[in-house]
Amino acid sequence: MNVPDYDETDETAADSAAADVADEEGIAWIADGAHADDLGDYRPGMRAAQEHGVRAPLLEAGFTKADIRALAKHLELPIWDKPSFACLSSRFPYGTVITRERLQQVDRAERFLRELGFRQVRVRHHDTIVRIEVEPRDFERVLQHAPDIVAHMKSLGYLYVALDLEGYRSGKMNDALRAE
Repeated sequence: MNVPDYDETDETAADSAAADVADEEGIAWIADGAHADDLGDYRPGMRAAQEHGVRAPLLEAGFTKADIRALAKHLELPIWDKPSFACLSSRFPYGTVITRERLQQVDRAERFLRELGFRQVRVRHHDTIVRIEVEPRDFERVLQHAPDIVAHMKSLGYLYVALDLEGYRSGKMNDALRAE
């Protein structure tokens, strides 16, 4: 896999800001939710986290996503089957400048889709195009809500609204790296 050179990214800035808060509050460790399954894909945020001393207790314990769900179910946590929800910066193609406004645009788009009842959803930001990923079984429901979805996405500033016919898949933005 050809991965882009690592440079100072928004993940680095976020980790630095979190470190500042931790210092101010006297918190010894910052922890994130990385787990063993994250090692099989390119995750630039993991490198930034390591460089800033962020701990990943689930990864350190060797837990996979399935292990985490099984333990949460065993503990009767109501979120044991909550859909995956990666950092919003993963919704942008590599090389895109990530701004607060763009993150808010993507967040509002995904919140709208979840309010319509879509459980597993990703909104991929491609400048003026929004690419919606849902499970293939939800395609028909997307089409039923198409007028409302299009209107909402355009109200957020997108000119074009596309449904990804491959459906949702974690790490899909890394396909561009594999193609190189």
